Amino acid sequence: MHVCTVVPISLTIGANRIVPAIGIPYPLGNPTLGEKKSYEIREGLVRRALKTLTVPVEEQTVFEEDF
Repeated sequence: MHVCTVVPISLTIGANRIVPAIGIPYPLGNPTLGEKKSYEIREGLVRRALKTLTVPVEEQTVFEEDF
């Protein structure tokens, strides 16, 4: 599983489960939104990433926000 900001790179390296992150400088949050909102973003991304581990995959799969 790979949480990333640039999906094509993850596809190139062969990651089987790909979770797109927020952005390059802050992949798991946005400090300009404040501590509480940034925490919620991080928690949501980590939960989504963990959920991907419960989904069987046979080829590279990009897990968008809702799956």
